[in-house]
Amino acid sequence: MKYQELTFRSGDDECHAWHFTGEGDVLATDAGRPVVVMAHGLAGTKDSGLQPFAEALAAAGLDVLAFDYRGFGASGGAPRQTVSMADQLDDYRAAMATAARLPGADPERLVLWGVSLAGGHVLAAAAHRDDVAGVVSLTPLVDGMAAGRHALAHHKPSAMLRSTALGIRSRLGRARMMPVVARPGELGALTLDGCLEDYLAIAGPTWRNEVDATVGLELGNHRPGKQARHVRAPLLVQIADLDRSAPPHAAAKAAFAGRAEVRHYPCDHFDVWPGKEWHEPAVRHQVAFLRRHLTPRLLTHFQ
Repeated sequence: MKYQELTFRSGDDECHAWHFTGEGDVLATDAGRPVVVMAHGLAGTKDSGLQPFAEALAAAGLDVLAFDYRGFGASGGAPRQTVSMADQLDDYRAAMATAARLPGADPERLVLWGVSLAGGHVLAAAAHRDDVAGVVSLTPLVDGMAAGRHALAHHKPSAMLRSTALGIRSRLGRARMMPVVARPGELGALTLDGCLEDYLAIAGPTWRNEVDATVGLELGNHRPGKQARHVRAPLLVQIADLDRSAPPHAAAKAAFAGRAEVRHYPCDHFDVWPGKEWHEPAVRHQVAFLRRHLTPRLLTHFQ
């Protein structure tokens, strides 16, 4: 499926995006089609596995705007490869404003889609909004403190202390990078067995296997799950029950607070990505959820 490339402003920089036009008019009204705003997780880029999700949603009749955060992928901005939760949330909001202006899009039916770290961003971006008509949160990381405790069950404390110390040095001085994914025992943000291979399997040409070590400090105060109760739109939370990266119990707690529809998958964090066993069921559930809530109601008038 073809897409159009475009850019939009966020802060002082330009974000790069792909626009997929929805097929057919099953979800269209006189105001236009609903439009999905989509971004990746930790240090991810849109060319790293997002396209199959976007194409499936576009085939179902939704427009899709998939974008890169500032400092990542094809987007501008400096410093590069540095995760700022506040800046990424601002990027989501700038993308939402851009999506609302797309030709053929209904500005009052925005859909927010996020995975992993972005699965938490979409809860915060959707909170208190009436122009958001649906939210999809896939294997979300919604509580940084819970994620830290969860990580202790799967990592050696010495490895976590090493990355934290590097993050503190980066915050106090010049930026210090570490790999996004690495093998067990090596320095990196994600070092569980299989993470390196799983991430490399979806990595696109703009993705770089490095991230500012301050990311761990950013995660410590990250609690978008608290915003779930303020999401007014229908919410789908998709939980990997064996997730070793984003704690499933925290995702379930946020889902309950947001009165969400919840889907569970007996798999790990990366097993919902293209090429994995649970990708197709996860996509099918997203499409069914959005069609159920976004298909215009037909009123039959009897004369």
